[in-house]
Amino acid sequence: MKLSRPDADIYLPEPSGLAPAAALARTTHLCVTAHQDDIEINAYPGVAECFGRSDRFFTGVTVTNGAGSPRAGAFANITDDQMQAVRREEQRAAARLGRYNLQLQLAHPSADVKRPGHPGVRADLAAIFGGCRPEVVYLHQPADKHDTHVAVLLRCLEALRALPADRRPRRVLGVEAWRGLDWLGDTEKVPLDCSAHPELSLALMQVFASQIAGGKRYDIAALGRRQANATFHASHATDQFTSIAWAMDLTPLVADDQLSVADFALGAIERLRADVAGRLARLS
Repeated sequence: MKLSRPDADIYLPEPSGLAPAAALARTTHLCVTAHQDDIEINAYPGVAECFGRSDRFFTGVTVTNGAGSPRAGAFANITDDQMQAVRREEQRAAARLGRYNLQLQLAHPSADVKRPGHPGVRADLAAIFGGCRPEVVYLHQPADKHDTHVAVLLRCLEALRALPADRRPRRVLGVEAWRGLDWLGDTEKVPLDCSAHPELSLALMQVFASQIAGGKRYDIAALGRRQANATFHASHATDQFTSIAWAMDLTPLVADDQLSVADFALGAIERLRADVAGRLARLS
């Protein structure tokens, strides 16, 4: 396996005797997100489903280098280069703790990811998606408010659509992050159960001290969101889950090259608008 940047990181957390390309090929659950800690915050159900299994293999990919992270406290004065090194090691530690099959850190600057057609980004994603046939792929979702998250999603969709139709994954999910997905219609929400291995769930997020001690309590916020999702899911039924992450089913965007990402996302928003308008009209 060869990635486009010399500072990219290819890491096999669990010694298996496999070369990285072979580890990638056996992937059953693939997560491609923008930053170190996005996997653990947003796609934990995939980690949990593979944890301790000999027939399920989770591969994580972080596309950007993390240089632009906010920082405070003990990390307030470190440079961008130092922050990249810290976050790289944190992601490796999370991969060991979660017993990932493979962890790839592509180390692209955010500015490159935001450029459609950047050759390095395109080549790396083509190699990753072309090198495995996962059962499920976890990506960012198109209504996210973080520019880099949306850019990574778009570059991933471009790479997936470049694959032959019979090589595309059968299930692709967009997970909530910098905008929750509780506003989706109930029939459109994809619930991802986050209740397995609760100690692992918390520990994975707390690995990223550069973020938590640096002024962002993602551990508390992510657990609270998951618990809130479970409770506020259905107003007239008892809770079926204790912890849920919401996802949007992006499979239609991968199956149909002509389907506009903007139309897909705005269609969901329009259905929310129609639901609110209809309820107000009915009860007024």
